[in-house]
Formats: sequence, structure tokens, C-alpha cells
Amino acid sequence: MISFIARRIVIAIPTIVLVSIFVFALQKMLPGDPILVLAGEERDPIVIEALREKYRLNDPLPVQYFAWAWQALHGNLGISLRTNAPVLDLILEKLPVTLQLAAMAMSFALLIGIPAGVMAAVKKGTAWDYLATGLALWGLSIPNFFLGIMLIFLVSVQLNWLPASGYVSLGESVSQNLRTMIMPAFVLGNALAASMMRHTRSAMLGVLKQDYVRTARAKGLLEPRVILKHALRNALVPVVTVGTLLFGELLAGAVLTEQIFTIPGFGKLIVDAVFNRDYAVVQGVVLCTALGYIALNLLADVLYVVLNPRLRAR
Repeated sequence: MISFIARRIVIAIPTIVLVSIFVFALQKMLPGDPILVLAGEERDPIVIEALREKYRLNDPLPVQYFAWAWQALHGNLGISLRTNAPVLDLILEKLPVTLQLAAMAMSFALLIGIPAGVMAAVKKGTAWDYLATGLALWGLSIPNFFLGIMLIFLVSVQLNWLPASGYVSLGESVSQNLRTMIMPAFVLGNALAASMMRHTRSAMLGVLKQDYVRTARAKGLLEPRVILKHALRNALVPVVTVGTLLFGELLAGAVLTEQIFTIPGFGKLIVDAVFNRDYAVVQGVVLCTALGYIALNLLADVLYVVLNPRLRAR
């Protein structure tokens, strides 16, 4: 197992290097000049030149990249051009918000997707199967921003059950935090539930045809015990690994949802940074998101080996 993890880490290193180059090059292609924003309305040439020297923007691009990469390796992602705060501090401030939102969204996806997938596989060809498949198609088809706006109109404006937007931290109030996070979490979890349902259904259909399931039924075991203990337990192996990758997509894809519900997470941080031309923050957020996704890919590979005894035997 240790050698397997070591090989995966070695494979991930070139990916991390390529991602860092892509992130650095991408922000250089963004329109606008942040120095002009910092220089104020008068834009004194002396001030502009001093700022360029301060932030090393006069250096050649390869020199800028290696200087930035070297600092990033030591945990220094630069200073925000807008707030003059360390980028790492801004990320650590916003990261728990996005992690909570992603965890709640994944909870919705698991609670809805796995039972629906099991029901669709067990009742294949029946109305339950068609209903679950239709709901999955609906979840994959409806855009998150549209569902979010509709939920705000119905749940917040018409019924006045939940706040339409805003965020309250767990430290201030647990109940208010859940009230502000439950709708955006459901919006994000809706599409994931559809994916989880399809993967669970496909895995269950394959497992239900196996000999050990027929043997369990031949022994006279109750059908719920056969489904839950013998079939579902083995069908969850690919579902768990897929869920790990989907969690990575949540961390990277919550931008629109956080903007709609005014959640101060990673998504809102990077959108504000792009509008303010705060390139250091854009680089830091995108790099941390990419590293998190690579780490989750590694975790998915490890979980697949841990849950599948045949791979461990190899």
C-alpha cells in the first residue's frame, strides 16, 4: 500500500508543476493592469514604476514564475494587491466555508442518490426505475443558477421559510448557519445526487447478477438483507471513489452558487479577485483548488484499493 501511494504521489508531481505553470500563465493573460488600479486616479508614472518594482512585474516572465513558485513551496502565496493581506490568510479564512458547503451538498447527494439508485436497480423496468431515472435526468439538466433562483423565490420570498442570502458562521449561531447553508447545499447536491444515482444503479445491476447474490437468496435470506449486506456493500466500491472525485468538483465548481446566495467562500473570493484584478489572490485560489482536486484523486485511488480486496492482493 505504501509503495502504491508513493507511486501515485510521484505521478502527481508533474501534474502539480504543469498546473502551477498554467495558473501563472493564465493570470498573465487576463485583461487590465492591477498596478494602474493601485496607482489611483492620478496614475503618477513614478508611483507606477515603484509599484512595478515592488511587485517584481518588470522581471522577465520565467523569473517571475520561479520566484512565485519558490515562495509558494514555502507557504507564501503573495500579498493581495487590493487588501494588502497575505493570500494564504484569505484562503484559510474562506476555505472552511466552502468545505462546509461541499460537505452538506455531498450529504444531500448521498442521502438522495444512493437510495434512489438502489431502488431503481432492484425495481428495474418498473415505475420506480423510470421515476428515479427521470429525477436523475432532471437533476443533470437543470442549471444550478436557475434552481437557486427558483428556490429563493419559492422558499424565501413566497413561503418565508429560509433567508434568501447571507452567511452566519458556526461560531455565531449553529441554527442560523444551517438556515443560510441548506438551500445552496441542496442546489449543489441536486446535480451530484443524479450522478450518484446513476452510478449506484449501474453498480447494483452488475452486482445483483453475481453468483454470491444468487447463493444468498438460495439460502433463504430475506431480500432486504441480501440487498443491503451482500449487494450494496460491494456495489459501493466504485460509488465511493466517484463520490470522492465529485467532492473535488464541488470545491472547484461552487462559484455560481456562492454568488447567488452571497456565501463568502472560495467562489466569491475568486470572482471578487478577478473583478478587482487582484491576480495574487486568483493565483492562490486556483492553485489551492487544483492541489485539492489532485489530492482527492489520490484519495480516490487509495480508497479503491482499500475497498477492493482483489486489488490489494495484486
